[in-house]
Amino acid sequence: MFDDSSVLVTGGSGSFGNTFIPMLLERCNPKRVIIFSRDELKQWEMAKKFDGDSRVRFFIGDVRDRDRIYRALDRVDYVVHAAANKIVPTAEYNPFECVKTNVMGAINLIDACIDKGVKRVVALSTDKASSPINLYGATKLTSDKLFVAGNSYAGDNKTRFAVVRYGNVMGSRGSVIPFFTSIRDKGVLPITDARMTRFMISLEQGVELVWHAFEDMEGGEIYVKKIPSMKISDLARVVAPEVKQEEVGIRPGEKLHEQMIGPDDAYYTYEYPEHYKILPAINKWDQDVNRIKDGKKVPEGFVYASDNNAEWMSDDMLKTWIDANREKIGAI
Repeated sequence: MFDDSSVLVTGGSGSFGNTFIPMLLERCNPKRVIIFSRDELKQWEMAKKFDGDSRVRFFIGDVRDRDRIYRALDRVDYVVHAAANKIVPTAEYNPFECVKTNVMGAINLIDACIDKGVKRVVALSTDKASSPINLYGATKLTSDKLFVAGNSYAGDNKTRFAVVRYGNVMGSRGSVIPFFTSIRDKGVLPITDARMTRFMISLEQGVELVWHAFEDMEGGEIYVKKIPSMKISDLARVVAPEVKQEEVGIRPGEKLHEQMIGPDDAYYTYEYPEHYKILPAINKWDQDVNRIKDGKKVPEGFVYASDNNAEWMSDDMLKTWIDANREKIGAI
């Protein structure tokens, strides 16, 4: 799909882009890969990794800037939308800024992709967009709805949009594993609540889900990867078994357990071997056989949450992942 094509990644100098782009260049031969982001330092550091590869281009810009997006999307075939304000407490205290990026930025990108004739767009979402209680989750749910509706908005234009939704990305910037690793020497790890659970996914798994969405999408689907859960207290014990844990209470906007599919989504959700797919309720697209394919409808009232998950990450699984990614964790 991506051979001899132009691919743009918004927020491309972040953790996702630093995994997606090397995998893309290794597996395919795109004509251009454009990293669109607002952080020139991250771009400068990232450019050193691809020195001499003429396929990789860097474009300073912000999804809030409509004109800049239009310029960046010139002759682009595929877009991955990874740009977002995503730190939960920061969003609670800076709500206007979060809305500008996560909602208005999504609108700008959707309009530009349609007008520029982009073929397919996959937007990254989060478990926090399902039954949100924090501002970040509410903006991402709004963004998800915008991208789904973008398929109607495009009309006869061939631009198609889909969304991927997954949980805590192990080893990404700002995530809990590198955070615990960085402070273990202090002798105490702050645990919000010993009962707290989270979904766990690697960056590579996230990239694979995006790839699947590009290949499978008809437009409007929300793809949810089947991934294991883990208690935060168990995660902390594996990361630093000798360090004391101290409960500090849930931060503003945090949930005790995360959810990726709620009971109201169950009416439109289908199950597949490695993922779920929430089909759009609009235009009767949830009944479209081309979108359903070989999926099996989930039961009424189905909920996919980190505390009722059938799959759990064992200590050995997490240790194996940490051992294989120590260099990555230490560099964050």
